[in-house]
Amino acid sequence: MSAERPTPAAAASGDADEVEEVEVPDEDLVLATDEDGIRILTLHNPPRRNGWNHLMEHRYFALLDEADNDPDVRVIVVTGHGRTFCPGLDVKRLTATADEGEIRFTERRPQTYPLGIRKPMIAAINGGCAGIGFAQSLNCDIRFAADTARFSTAYARRGLPAEYGTSWLLPRLIGVENALDLLLSGRVFGAEEAKALGLVSRVVPAERLMDEVLAYARELVEHCSPAAMAAIRRQVYGDLSRRFDDSMVSTLAIMREFARSEHFAEGVAAFAEKRAPRFAGLDPRDRLDGDLGY
Repeated sequence: MSAERPTPAAAASGDADEVEEVEVPDEDLVLATDEDGIRILTLHNPPRRNGWNHLMEHRYFALLDEADNDPDVRVIVVTGHGRTFCPGLDVKRLTATADEGEIRFTERRPQTYPLGIRKPMIAAINGGCAGIGFAQSLNCDIRFAADTARFSTAYARRGLPAEYGTSWLLPRLIGVENALDLLLSGRVFGAEEAKALGLVSRVVPAERLMDEVLAYARELVEHCSPAAMAAIRRQVYGDLSRRFDDSMVSTLAIMREFARSEHFAEGVAAFAEKRAPRFAGLDPRDRLDGDLGY
């Protein structure tokens, strides 16, 4: 695919959002950078304001796999280029889907694929977040929002039902009535309301968003066991659909597993010796296995 890259000046100013004729190379639809154990994934489709398409989806999930398999990566941060997080499906793809009268799911991973990643995922929502972008933000564990961010489920206003597990996850995050309000109306709401609803945990000035997100991520990198965080992530998402008794059986099994692990031994030693822990990174061969979460 031939492409013209936006100039650095245009990208920094956000003017690249207005250049409709530019196409972004497939490999640049999501950018990956590293900072002290943190993998930052940036949705990057400036001509379409980071609109989602199947090429971006493929790239995003492939980069999640890379981050999951890299023992040096402890935390994943997801954000958007410029002034937008992700406004939903690329309007060209949206129009084509309506014309075809079909949504294709073959040869695609489920949109909830990020929930199976072993490492903590933090969304740095820097601007507009709607539709499939909204759904992907829900798949992150922690959401920080710029004070200028705006949200919408948007589905009902496009003649669509709640998509990609949103009807399952959103009520569990913010309650049934609040979820139905956002899903039925498709209305636009701001960052402060998102925080009041419990949809995001922190709202910060836009210019400080990445500083705040990275400071939080560094706390996880420096002080928390990757294996324990993987287990916790698995426990929480698994327990959403478990009975309490089944959850306790699973929890006790994981506790027994960790009690004899190097992770627990190091965590206790670091605490007793009043030093920073030296936790090992996740081995790519250590996959989630049933209820044992690392």
